[in-house]
Amino acid sequence: MRAAFILIILLSTGSSENDLGLNFCGIWHHGKDLNLAVNISTGCERILISASESSLSIDGEITAKCRRSDVIPLKQFGLDSPGESHFCLYWEPLLDQLKLQIKGKNITLCWPASLQTSCCTDLSQGPNKPEARHGIRNGTINNDAITDKIRTAYEFKGQMIDCKKLCDQVDLGSTRVNISQAAQVPEHPCAHSSEVEMKEDFRGYNLTSPVAQGVSAESTITIQIPPALKQAAKKTNKVVCTFFKNNSLFQEGFKKARILDDVVGITVENEIITDLSEPIRIGFHHDVIPKMHSRKCVSWDTRKDPLQVNWLVDGCETRQQGAKYTECLCNHLTFFSVLVQLEPRPVCHLLALTVITSLGCAVSVVSCIALIIFLCKKSRRAKEQSMPIHLGLAVSLAFLNLIFFLTAILANVGGESVCAWVGATLHYTLLSSFTWMGIEVFHTFWLVRVVFKPSPKPYIWNLVGFVLPAVPVIILMAVGDIYGVRAVRSCDVKADPYLMCWMKDTQKALLGHYFTTMVILVILVCSGFVMLFLVYREIRTRDEWRQNRVAFLSIWGLSCLFGTTWGLTFLDFGTLSEFVLFLSCILNSFQGFLLMLRFYMLDWMRKQAGGSALGSTSTGSTRQHMLQAQEKS
Repeated sequence: MRAAFILIILLSTGSSENDLGLNFCGIWHHGKDLNLAVNISTGCERILISASESSLSIDGEITAKCRRSDVIPLKQFGLDSPGESHFCLYWEPLLDQLKLQIKGKNITLCWPASLQTSCCTDLSQGPNKPEARHGIRNGTINNDAITDKIRTAYEFKGQMIDCKKLCDQVDLGSTRVNISQAAQVPEHPCAHSSEVEMKEDFRGYNLTSPVAQGVSAESTITIQIPPALKQAAKKTNKVVCTFFKNNSLFQEGFKKARILDDVVGITVENEIITDLSEPIRIGFHHDVIPKMHSRKCVSWDTRKDPLQVNWLVDGCETRQQGAKYTECLCNHLTFFSVLVQLEPRPVCHLLALTVITSLGCAVSVVSCIALIIFLCKKSRRAKEQSMPIHLGLAVSLAFLNLIFFLTAILANVGGESVCAWVGATLHYTLLSSFTWMGIEVFHTFWLVRVVFKPSPKPYIWNLVGFVLPAVPVIILMAVGDIYGVRAVRSCDVKADPYLMCWMKDTQKALLGHYFTTMVILVILVCSGFVMLFLVYREIRTRDEWRQNRVAFLSIWGLSCLFGTTWGLTFLDFGTLSEFVLFLSCILNSFQGFLLMLRFYMLDWMRKQAGGSALGSTSTGSTRQHMLQAQEKS
């Protein structure tokens, strides 16, 4: 009764509006050693979806051009054990596309063809099939439940209609294309097609998409067909360019990316054209794409895997010319468009930045260890208030650089479970380093402004620098699903992403990052610049300021101690973003080495000056280094 009621609803609604396709879903109860049996031919009779203990079968006559008879092992898609598997079968009559999605894997049985004039749609359910132990449970049609029982098969009968009825429903619009050299093909109800004849003296041709009613004149596609296509096409002299204005026909369910509204199909009938000596140039005029979102030219292609049709970047070169124009240079024929990444933009020159960071971290670890030994020896000879603070900063930086140097190795070897702990540890060492830099700022301010009062005891600094940063990390770990494997993608889409142990790419982890790392960083950088200004105001009238090396080592060394070099993080935008990224990478990864250099050089200059105040080894010796007059008093 329930199934009959749903069928009546579907039939009654179908009388006024045709179905744009079929979306049949269910849960397959199966055993092991599974396979997919496909037997598809042209026509518009019926489609049968059946299931047994070891096989899921799809057969019938439903397509306009696609023919397929095949048995596909499902082990390659991760189905090799008894249990239940959710699947959906999608039928797109406008593109003659049939696709199966099972356990999140897409298997294209009939990939998109050119738009059809006749479409097989309005599929109505046939008689019920018998119940069984293995089969399909919870069958649904376009999200409407049919039955919760396990049935061996579901049958749907089709109806052939004019595709124009479907196109009118999606409101694509249509106008004729008037081209002098290009021969005009019959107007298609869903898209604009132009047929270019390549004669013997063909020297290339430029083509522009027509402007549909209600569409901005700036939203167009330009195509430059090279003479090389004439040489590559052996069976025909005609190339067809079809302009689409509906990305829903081509969208593959991207979560963090989308295809532009404009899609162009360039085909030569019954031929596969690849590796052209001269690329086809396709220019997409589109709405403004923010700089934070990367874009790349993609093509709908089946060469890599005939079972999975995806948007691929192979064979296309992307040339961006402003925020509203993208040019694609492609060496083959298929459907083309521009893929816009909605996730954080990828990192350009990722390999070079990785090498610089790894080298800087390795050098900084060794430098911090040497600095720790130097400061320990120094503290035995002279008791300075700031010595424990310098030691704390050196220790935290040493662990930060060591963990960051190993994070890529641990991410690839340990996986998600290990990365959760490594990511938390990396976050803790980063917060600890920022905290010790903040202590340096506070302690310097204390000695500059409160000269006659002793600073807090060393154990208080240790509690603040090593214990306090652990609190937000513990809270985030208690929240859960914050730390893990993080993939940093490169602008070079052919390169594998850089895996590291850090916070995950989720909304919850992003909030945790902003409320901990970024808040502390903003406070640190602002207070660091304020402190540098105060220091500069105190020493600018001294004789040492006129000596460039002293001025450089004083201000530069203090900027490292105060963490102001991390302020470059907030300047990563605009035309100088790549330069700022490289500069930030170099300065912050080599920060341990620069600090060691600063302390060693100041100590060397102190010895050269006979122990004068010039070469004090600490910001804490501000009484000698910056406020000599006050110290004498």
